Amino acid sequence: MSQRSVVLVAGSGRSGTSLFAGIMQRLGYTVPGPEVPADETNPRGFAESQWVVDFHTRLLRRAGVQVADARPAAWAHTARVCLDAEVASELRGWLQGHLALNRHLIVKDPRISWFAPLWRRCAGELGAAPRFVTMLRHPAAVIESKQRWYGGRQGEISRAAGWVNQTLFTERATRESPRAFVRYDDLLEDWTRTVGRVGKILDLGIIRDAPAPSIVRVHEFVDRSLSRSRATWDDFEVPAALREQGDAVWELLSRLAEDDGAASRDLIDSFESARAAYVDLYEDAEAIAQSSITAAGRVPTTRSPAVKALRKVPTRYKRKIPRSWRVTVSRALSRK
Repeated sequence: MSQRSVVLVAGSGRSGTSLFAGIMQRLGYTVPGPEVPADETNPRGFAESQWVVDFHTRLLRRAGVQVADARPAAWAHTARVCLDAEVASELRGWLQGHLALNRHLIVKDPRISWFAPLWRRCAGELGAAPRFVTMLRHPAAVIESKQRWYGGRQGEISRAAGWVNQTLFTERATRESPRAFVRYDDLLEDWTRTVGRVGKILDLGIIRDAPAPSIVRVHEFVDRSLSRSRATWDDFEVPAALREQGDAVWELLSRLAEDDGAASRDLIDSFESARAAYVDLYEDAEAIAQSSITAAGRVPTTRSPAVKALRKVPTRYKRKIPRSWRVTVSRALSRK
């Protein structure tokens, strides 16, 4: 292992990224401070650097991309930001300062997938080529957890599509680096075996040589009762085609989680086919919704049939629309 190491924890929010980063922190890795404080959504802490969250949030805003964006084209928008020399200089300076204080860093943020090439380049230039750990959790469980803790910021269909998009492109973005894939349920079931496997795949001496007190701290930290989501697709009204794609991607990822993270040529071809299928599905959905997209840019009058129709949307459809959007539309209409 190199004298310095940077482990980047990727994966959708609510997929166990905080648990894995917290374990690594207790085994000896440093989470560059200040840390994001714990809250009710994650009572045991996020093991997440506030600077990293703020940095990624600013870059996503600049790119016009959401954290769990379902648009395949969103990756091109963030890729352009990654090419900005000033952005790279800012990240390189931050990394250099923290590596001077601590030789082994753990950096976790669900937004990190969007900027994997930037991190790989900057860390590599500092002699600390990153290793990626991608946390995996079935999309239905992720959606249920997000719905419970984050409310209606996104609808369940949008969240399902965002999971497929983010997961497929994260797999692609990490192929050029040492990497490991970890199922959340495996980590909860037997963290010692699962983390030991990651340490072997990524050649992480800190894990291999962890002292007994560190292992005890991790045992006290890991709480299996925190895994409350046992959702299935039956709990959501997600289109069959999107469910099928979610399951297909989950199956491919599970194969990666069962080996050393290195995809065979056949498996890579399967991922590429899955990604192409998702792009086709999303483009079809955009084409079908073109009239609605066009109409959304118009301001209807209070007497127009469009306004009356919006006010009479059947309840069974309202739950598919994020509550924040419904509130915004309702306020806008009330001012007409």
